[in-house]
Amino acid sequence: MDMIFGKNTKEQPEPLKAKIRGELPTWLHGTLLRNGPGMHTIGETTYNHWFDGLALLHSFTIQNGEVHYRSKYLRSDTYNSNIEANRIVVSEFGTMAYPDPCKNIFSKAFSYLSHTIPDFTDNCLINIMKCGEDIYATTETNYIRKINPETLETLEKVDYRNYAAINVATSHPHYDAQGNVLNLGTSIVDKGKTKYLVFKIPPTMPEQPFKMDILKMATAYVRGTSWASCITFHEEDKTYIHIIDRRTKKTLLTKFYADPMVVFHHVNAYEEDGYIVFDVISYKDHSLYQLFYLANLNQHFEHNSKLASIPSLKRFVIPLQVNKDAEMGENLVKLESTTATALKEKDDQVYCQSEDLCEGIELPRINYAHNGKKYRYIYAAEVQWNPIPTKITKFDILTKSSLKWGEEHCWPAEPVFVPAPNAQQEDDGIILSVIVSSDPKKLPFLLILDAKQFTELARASIDTEIHLDLHGLFIPSVGSPEEPEDNVLKS
Repeated sequence: MDMIFGKNTKEQPEPLKAKIRGELPTWLHGTLLRNGPGMHTIGETTYNHWFDGLALLHSFTIQNGEVHYRSKYLRSDTYNSNIEANRIVVSEFGTMAYPDPCKNIFSKAFSYLSHTIPDFTDNCLINIMKCGEDIYATTETNYIRKINPETLETLEKVDYRNYAAINVATSHPHYDAQGNVLNLGTSIVDKGKTKYLVFKIPPTMPEQPFKMDILKMATAYVRGTSWASCITFHEEDKTYIHIIDRRTKKTLLTKFYADPMVVFHHVNAYEEDGYIVFDVISYKDHSLYQLFYLANLNQHFEHNSKLASIPSLKRFVIPLQVNKDAEMGENLVKLESTTATALKEKDDQVYCQSEDLCEGIELPRINYAHNGKKYRYIYAAEVQWNPIPTKITKFDILTKSSLKWGEEHCWPAEPVFVPAPNAQQEDDGIILSVIVSSDPKKLPFLLILDAKQFTELARASIDTEIHLDLHGLFIPSVGSPEEPEDNVLKS
């Protein structure tokens, strides 16, 4: 297991033609861009955590019934510095880099001071973001890197701090109908306090008890610990749900809270009859973060994975208007379509309890034409007690039933929905997923599923090594018959 997660993957900068089995939809033209960690050892140094690896971009270009693959490392400042030094010299989430032992005491002291308020890495390894006509690789810091989606060439570096007072930002933006990017940043150095900054404000924002200790972060370099060790799950705290009015840009006065949880991915949110309904993938603790330390991805992986909490798809319902005459303990949710509750408590507080829709799925995607709207289908990777996806699933929220695809020794990536031309129903389209095999004799491939029946249409096998990735998006070719681009974008 550690050889799959921790090994370095060789890049494939020139396009490599795939071998097609089955029939590709004639209307499918475009590029699936993916991002994830590809290099974990530099010289004689190795990253501690899988999320630390250097970003390796890869793409599948589908055109005229053919599929071509290529991959290329993001030439970030972090990549260039590490490669030039032939060792890890830039700190990451779970790995703290230290000054050259040959440096004098003044150089060392400056290094310690610079890490008190750190200039974070630009190793943008998590996602792909579209902004206007430009494409960016993103991570969870203040930096994004523009890339060429055709050649995967690394272009300019963008610092969010030049536009907003933030130190970190999520790598999971959303998009509105006008193509604006909606994102959330955090300022962690404003008078010792943390503040949230929302770009193009979304309707809901959970504040989970998974917190960064600012004092620990400021002293992590001196103490010889990583920034990841400064994040702690506070099981005794609550999860607060902040509702922001996009017109007034003010939060609702009522304080909504839920039981403690850790959320990695949001699915969707929409308004219905005076309520906000939102779905998230949550965990009871932060054990999943711990599991992805490379030391835990070893021969004891099966045992270690059972120590991690299982992901749960939860639905929360928030009343936009709280009846002042309601009794204490009264359920304010009157929607018949859900069992989620919102119980009125004293001091303008409302305790929200979720409806548990299903367990064991992660990396959720939807038909993005239904983003911010009532929807029915979720496409996700099935993980159960193992964080490695073994199947792709289509979950029907209405019937609580699932359709699945799986194959022995196959690890599917996050499923990406692409709508069919002139689609009439929510699931009219196809699913794209990059499949990596744990069997060295089996080639990796791009899987194409019919989204409605969840049956295989085709696969494009690649005779080269492909790494495990995290997120990405599909970009239709100019003039292709797919739906408008905002329908296929997703974090």
